[in-house]
Amino acid sequence: MPSPMPLSPPVMNATLPATSRIGAGTETQLAAVSVVAATERPLATTPTAAVAAVALAGDVPVAVLAVGLVLVCSAAVWFALTRRGPRRALSAALGAISGIGLIVVLVTHWQGVVVLVVLLLLLAGFGLAARYALGRSGEMAVRGVAGAAVPVGAAGSAVLIINLKSGGGKAERFDLAAHARRRGVEPVVLQPGDDLLELAESAIARGARVVGMAGGDGSQALVATVAARHDIAHVCVPAGTRNHFALDLGLDRDDVVGALDAFTDGVERRIDLARVNDRVFVNNASLGVYAKVVQSGAYRDAKLETWTGMLPDLLGPDAEPIDLEFTAPDGSRCDDAPLVLVSNNPYRLASLAGAGTRERIDTGQLGVLAARVRSATDVSRLVALELVGQVGRFPGLLSWSAQEFEVRSNAPVEVGLDGEALVLDPPLRFASLPGALRVRLPSGVGLPPAARAAALSADNLGALLRVAAGR
Repeated sequence: MPSPMPLSPPVMNATLPATSRIGAGTETQLAAVSVVAATERPLATTPTAAVAAVALAGDVPVAVLAVGLVLVCSAAVWFALTRRGPRRALSAALGAISGIGLIVVLVTHWQGVVVLVVLLLLLAGFGLAARYALGRSGEMAVRGVAGAAVPVGAAGSAVLIINLKSGGGKAERFDLAAHARRRGVEPVVLQPGDDLLELAESAIARGARVVGMAGGDGSQALVATVAARHDIAHVCVPAGTRNHFALDLGLDRDDVVGALDAFTDGVERRIDLARVNDRVFVNNASLGVYAKVVQSGAYRDAKLETWTGMLPDLLGPDAEPIDLEFTAPDGSRCDDAPLVLVSNNPYRLASLAGAGTRERIDTGQLGVLAARVRSATDVSRLVALELVGQVGRFPGLLSWSAQEFEVRSNAPVEVGLDGEALVLDPPLRFASLPGALRVRLPSGVGLPPAARAAALSADNLGALLRVAAGR
């Protein structure tokens, strides 16, 4: 195994009260991208197929009308999200009317509905065929992960830190402390006011050779920081709310107790961590709109209401520009992206079944996504390009990989780091930490959804044809 990159001690207040905000998930952050883009992802699926259905049925003028209705609907949704009072109500009504109009167009042109059904069946057929015919690539991925993982025996001296309040009390409901003791693992229950970093450091000082964390992603990141610093193996037990880190490790998030088998009969491999300034993270860091929203005290209990209440102030016509500046891959200066997402390894965002997950966490790369969407015109253009399968030509959506990335600002920057609301001093310097963490997993661990998914792409369609031809 490669030696890990050294980690400098983070300077932070790591106190975790029982009501900590750690645990807000990647799904919410990716939903923020969709909100900023005025929900362009749904418009790229059923309405796209619907418009194609009408066109294929031979009624091109009606297809043009359907495209217009889709674009009007997208613009209306944008205005409904970024305006207040009567303008918000009017925009919402216009969006509803245009949506109903699209449905009427399809229903009254039954040939298009027939073709639409056929298209949807073909898409479903593609998914099933790809899962089967392209399974060889999945098997190769399994072999690659298995080759990087080394079988290990019982952990010996091991500690499991447990957050009883995380995930709505999962740890207590599954009695993880008792299950840990039966496996010879010392349980340490996090109490209000305890410092996770100090608990992990204390466990290692007492001789623990493996340290596990039963909690959400923010808690996983803190314990992983200490484990990586001492080159101690880490065990992730998905006892949080969404557990995206566990998902991308291939763990079954519903089998909380089964994750403890990593202490007794498991495998070990190295994965990457990422760092922004002196803070380490396992999933991602969100800047801009999402980070500002999660700073709200109401966000945890009322996510949708908080979003709709704050978006007019953040993206409306009178909103102050978000003070974020970075350098794009082509060397140009960008200061107009209302949302920036930096992840520990790239997320797969454009697949049918793997959106929002990472295929691997060991590429030594950061994933960077920036949404430069500031007006209804931008949204309409994005939707139009998506309709014709050319969304990559939209200049406002940037996505790339890098080992390092820097964000500049003239004031402290709100950051959503693995779901935790922070404020960090600029500049924000992101870096990948390749192979920094030893992680133990149960034997027979699976693959993350992104590694199992088959995207509807020219490459995969070509691969299916080659398989069908016996090549």
